[in-house]
Amino acid sequence: MKYGMNLLLWNGEINEGMLPTLEKLKAMGYDGVEVPLFNLGLDYAAWGKRLDDLGLRRTAVTVRNVDDNPISPDASVRAKGVQLNKQTLDCCAALGVENLVGPMHSALGYFSGAGPTADEWKWGVDSMSQAAEHAGKVGVTLCVEALNRFECYFLNAHADAARFARQVNHPACKIMYDTFHSNIEEKDIVATLHEIKDVVQHIHISENDRSTPGAGNVNWEKNFRGLSEIKYDGWLVIEAFGLALPELAAATKIWRRMFESEIKLAEEGLAFMKAQVAKKFA
Repeated sequence: MKYGMNLLLWNGEINEGMLPTLEKLKAMGYDGVEVPLFNLGLDYAAWGKRLDDLGLRRTAVTVRNVDDNPISPDASVRAKGVQLNKQTLDCCAALGVENLVGPMHSALGYFSGAGPTADEWKWGVDSMSQAAEHAGKVGVTLCVEALNRFECYFLNAHADAARFARQVNHPACKIMYDTFHSNIEEKDIVATLHEIKDVVQHIHISENDRSTPGAGNVNWEKNFRGLSEIKYDGWLVIEAFGLALPELAAATKIWRRMFESEIKLAEEGLAFMKAQVAKKFA
């Protein structure tokens, strides 16, 4: 098992001011960090070297928006989404990223007023197939993320994300499982994990209120039991959000402080994950 921390708890992009935090995360026992890849203009090769020097491995997270929506009826908008996913993958390669995760399949927060159409599904599979081909060439794995119904209409259930990845049918396209979205959308957590086990390659550990894992109402017993039963041994990455960056807090709908400090959350979250793994994977 590899333990990671999503840096969105602190900022929307990696920067010099985060170096003390990165050092603390390594000292705590984290294997790696999940880097936000929204600004594609940073020197990611230089950051890759810095993180290598710290001994931190990397995953990354990105999103797509309305003007680069890979399932848009406008072919030029779809093409822009494919191109940005490819550019993001190039940044991943420079940074030394293993998995690129997130809702890169469709526009975050955009709703058509209905569920996905057959055309949108076809466009999505085609767009992701092009990105997966590029991912294979640069040595990064795409891990498509299903989002709950309040954030997305294209892929809500993890079984839908799994079906999507199977239709893309490329070794560089897998899915991720998120305990926050699962808490909203899944009827049977253990059964879901068994259903997606052939394509799941990344896990987000996220509490129901996006704060400290283990301090809320997510059914952790079922989540870790399911992961144990499918013999999952990849990344477990904490995804939590706070008030450190006002624009990020607004985007993630965080309106109040729910933990003592970001570093304390990271420390307690890592201890919680390791305790659950020790208990369920023994």
